[in-house]
Amino acid sequence: MINMKNVKKKILVVDDESDIVEIVSYNLVKAGYQVVSAENGEKAIQIAEEIQPNLIILDVMMPVMGGLEACKILRTKPAFKNTFIVFLTARDEEYAEVAGFDVGADDYIAKPIKPRVLLSRINAIMRRREPDKSDNNLLKIKVKDLTIDRNSFLVFRNEEKINLAKKEFELLYLLASKPNQVLSRNQIFQNIWGDSEKVTSRTIDVHIRKLREKIGNHYVITVKGVGYKVDLS
Repeated sequence: MINMKNVKKKILVVDDESDIVEIVSYNLVKAGYQVVSAENGEKAIQIAEEIQPNLIILDVMMPVMGGLEACKILRTKPAFKNTFIVFLTARDEEYAEVAGFDVGADDYIAKPIKPRVLLSRINAIMRRREPDKSDNNLLKIKVKDLTIDRNSFLVFRNEEKINLAKKEFELLYLLASKPNQVLSRNQIFQNIWGDSEKVTSRTIDVHIRKLREKIGNHYVITVKGVGYKVDLS
């Protein structure tokens, strides 16, 4: 049993390349984080369930189980709905970026590792705040016949559950929490992806398209040249 009690910020580093694990772990420990490592996605899930990390860094390509599959499995478990998950990868193709966000990733950090960039991005992610849970009015939001439950990360149309990826849920929740207010792409970017350098306007548009495919086209309105809004009319 790994003794991780009384540690405020725990990071699980998952990569099959030992030199990558070593350099990432060294810099995170030096910055004051508690670090545990795993060599593949299957082992990562096992360790994550034991230590409940605040953040998980996953390589995309690994033996036994890759990062995308591990992330998808973790996001199905209630304990990891709000855990930050970051992909660390040499793969720079746009489809890999979108696939990662679709399964619930919060950010991407590219190899080769630049320690200052790594720490800056991890620190920025750790500073992201969840909505104030004391504000009960924002825990469940109604948009027409949709109910958006922030506690469970679930969306219902009447009694029918709609399964959304983490970023799709966060996008819908953000827009629904500011009804009839137009949010620019930059505002959406800052609220959901923070300091990520990997997100483009196209990434946001793709998430909007996927969200509409699941909930319908009439909830999220495009305001041409400005951004998006949830229309309550």
